[in-house]
Amino acid sequence: MTQSKQLKVIAEPGKQELFVIRELDAPRELVFEAFINPTLLVQWLGPRNMKMKIDYFEGKSGGAYRYVHTDQNGNEYGFRGVIHEVLPPERAIQTFEFEGLLGKGYVSLDAAIFEALPGNRTRVTLHSVFRSVLDRDGKVAAGMERGISEGFSRLDELLAKK
Repeated sequence: MTQSKQLKVIAEPGKQELFVIRELDAPRELVFEAFINPTLLVQWLGPRNMKMKIDYFEGKSGGAYRYVHTDQNGNEYGFRGVIHEVLPPERAIQTFEFEGLLGKGYVSLDAAIFEALPGNRTRVTLHSVFRSVLDRDGKVAAGMERGISEGFSRLDELLAKK
């Protein structure tokens, strides 16, 4: 378990799941919208040093998405998935696949749960289940925590403007 500012990442040894928990100073409906609206999503998701382009994003039950992060050297990192359920403003469930892995099938099932807190605050819990412990550990070792932490900091900045 690690903590970066308000971010909590829980990856228990030997388990295929990962939890990311973060509280935000904004109402649940607004936080949910930032996760499901592509116009907002492109403004905060991912590390600060990368640009994000959305190829498509259908933020609804039965939808799908694909986006690409590009670093300063022009290297592209593609991500895609299927959106299984969107239940505003409570949860969104989707698959997540990084296209840069050596082969297909490295997909996680991700649930984002949005909990209203007192004072117009929101707790977001991201629960990811991987095909294997090795897949989960690989994602953690690849530096996902930095990208998630920077993304949530960018989300804080976006929400402060709203």
